[in-house]
Amino acid sequence: MPETRFTLLAISLAAYLLGSIPFGVILTRLFGGGDVRKMGSGNIGATNVARAAGPIAGILTLILDFGKGVAAVWIAERLANQSAFWMMLAGIAVLVGHCFPVWLNFRGGKGVATAAGVFLVLCPAALLGAVVVFLLVVTFWRYVSLGSISAAAAMPLLTYFLWAPRHAPPVVVSVGTLLAAILIIYKHDPNIQRLVQGEEPKFSLRKKGPAQ
Repeated sequence: MPETRFTLLAISLAAYLLGSIPFGVILTRLFGGGDVRKMGSGNIGATNVARAAGPIAGILTLILDFGKGVAAVWIAERLANQSAFWMMLAGIAVLVGHCFPVWLNFRGGKGVATAAGVFLVLCPAALLGAVVVFLLVVTFWRYVSLGSISAAAAMPLLTYFLWAPRHAPPVVVSVGTLLAAILIIYKHDPNIQRLVQGEEPKFSLRKKGPAQ
């Protein structure tokens, strides 16, 4: 048992370190965009990367940040015999790593893509519902930040109702999903303030423009 606990705790630490890999910073530099943290919003996520270094860099950032979430929970699922507790813990750890990466003095991204990867493994149906919410909001209002906030806010309810037919998720999943949603919304606080003030820029793919 002590060895098992050590292994599972190591999974959580590994998930955090995986989440801490700043793909947005790395790709922006590789694509000649400089330091993305000094451009636009200063965020290291896909939207700001796309504006700083072009859509290809943004798409690659999105895929890799998404992949971090998938990998962390998938590995925990295999090593912990599909334990919802350890899968959720790994999911929260990789999300915290992305939002507060040790390599960037704990100043990271907003966690949307990484959280999407987490819930692709945990509850694909809920993720699909969140993607629909995101796309609808962005289509009608053209604010990526508002779409992300709306999807995050909807995720706890979507997970609860879509976990399995006629079955609610384990309490740890419900609590973990709520924590993930709160963290993502918290990381969007500057966007929320700009939305309230009518100063939030709308989404476009133009290089080096204002960022979300």
